[in-house]
This record gives sequence, structure tokens and C-alpha cells, in this order.
Amino acid sequence: MRISKRFFPDYKFSSISYIDINILKNRGIKFAILDIDNTLVPYTSPKPDDNALNFLNKLKENGIKYCFVSNNHGGRINLFNEEIGAPVYPNAAKPLLLGIRKAMKAFGANKKNTVIIGDQVFTDVWGGKRAGILTILVDPIKECNTAFFRFKRHFERIIVNDFELNQRENKK
Repeated sequence: MRISKRFFPDYKFSSISYIDINILKNRGIKFAILDIDNTLVPYTSPKPDDNALNFLNKLKENGIKYCFVSNNHGGRINLFNEEIGAPVYPNAAKPLLLGIRKAMKAFGANKKNTVIIGDQVFTDVWGGKRAGILTILVDPIKECNTAFFRFKRHFERIIVNDFELNQRENKK
């Protein structure tokens, strides 16, 4: 079964550690919209870990500015961001475009020089696609076991499997 490509990310990596910064540079990316929970750190981690800090430093070293756009509340995002000091956009309601557009406007970013990186198809990828920007999906760091997330992840797995099948077929 083929799923609508509107839910397909442009790229998929197993974690932020494996994102090839050269892909971003070659695509002219100057601005990254980043999800936090299960993208940079597990949703249970209040602070950035070494892996997240290394990734953020790699972006910075390559001239890519970033901010955090999250559906989570301000308290959670601000605690994570204390040591980093990046712009934050909590309660973003992704896949709605309010938080994404607000972040892009604040940075003077445009569709061609912006990427969104996250772990969820129906928020991060779909929101990025709706905004017309490059999308990168990473595998969630830690599964959330609420009924809602198990339900949503089931459908995301169908889309990701279809995306990966599509990628393999295109390489032939």
C-alpha cells in the first residue's frame, strides 16, 4: 500500500548523530527548527545530554542557526534550554504552522534555507511539508507508552515502512 508522500520525510536517520551536515550545507540550509523530546533527548530528560550538545555544536560550527519549536509547554522547553539559550517556541501545535512560521520569521528564514528535524511524522514531518521546508525524521529515542502514542506510532510505522520501501525502489 502506498501512503501519500505528503507524510514522507525528505531524509531519515536513526538519530541526530547520523545526520550528515554536508547534506544540509549542500542544500543551502542556514536555519534549523528542532524538536526536543525524543529527537534531541528522551522525553524524560530535562536537560541536554552530550549527544544533543554535540549535534547543536556541529550545527553552529557549520553556520546553521537553530531554535526549538515544540508542542510541549514552556516550562519544559525553558528548562532544557537554560544552558543553550536558543530561541524557543513552545506550545507550537505542530503540524499547524503558527510556531514554524513564527520561528522562520524571527530568523528571516525562507522555505529554501530551512530544515525541520523531529521524531514524529504527524507533527514534525507533516508540519514541515505544509510549510514547504526540508524535513528530516529521526527515530524516536525512547518510546512513550501512552495509548495515544502507541496508536499514533502504529500509523507512523506504516508510513515510515512505505517511505523506506520507496527509497529502496528508487535506488534500483
